[in-house]
Order: sequence, then structure tokens, then C-alpha cells
Amino acid sequence: MTQHSELTSDRWSRFDLDRQILMIGNEMNRTSSRLQAVDLAGTRLGYERVLRLVDLTIEVNRRRSLRRELLRWRDLAAALYIAEEPGLTEHEAIFRSLLQLTPVASQQIPFVLGSLREGLKPLAT
Repeated sequence: MTQHSELTSDRWSRFDLDRQILMIGNEMNRTSSRLQAVDLAGTRLGYERVLRLVDLTIEVNRRRSLRRELLRWRDLAAALYIAEEPGLTEHEAIFRSLLQLTPVASQQIPFVLGSLREGLKPLAT
């Protein structure tokens, strides 16, 4: 069972879109750490939490264009979830595109993705 399994759409809808995207971004950031540590089980759990929050965001937002973009983004996250070895480059790319969904979230890109690059360790081959 994922960490957010008991989070209701009613409660999630009380957060504005900026906050929702930032909270999904927080889970993506945690998943970055697991990915860098080459912890596949932890990475998969991280993506499960991300997908749960994205599903809630899609459910509570009625703007068709936003829902369409979130569904497209969800497909990218789901592909990493089922990948045999999710790549850090792909993870960073979808993380960046998530944060670009709102102006407030996009302000975090230099801080979050910059630190992701600095902490990059070579993946085991």
C-alpha cells in the first residue's frame, strides 16, 4: 500500500494547483534519491506515490487542457515505473516538465534539478 493511499480527493482538492504540483515534485525529488542510490524497490515505491498524486490531481481539476497535459505526463512517469532500469536522464526530463506546469513550481527548477546534477553518482553498469 502506498503512502498516499488514504489521501482523499476531497482533501487533495483543498490544495491549489501550485501546491499539488509542488507536492508531486517533492515525491519526484525523493524518487531521485532512490534512483541515485540504485535502489530499484525504493524507486518503484516513489513512482507509485507520484502516480497516486497525479491521479488525484487529474481527478480534482476540471480544466480539460490541464487534465490532458497531466495525463500525458502520467504516461511518462508510468513508463519509468515499469522500466526495468529507470534512467536518471529520463527522470530528470519528466521532473523538469512537471515543474514547468505552473509558474510557481517552475521557480524551483534551478534548486531541485541543479542539486540533482551535483549529487549525480555514476550508475552501476
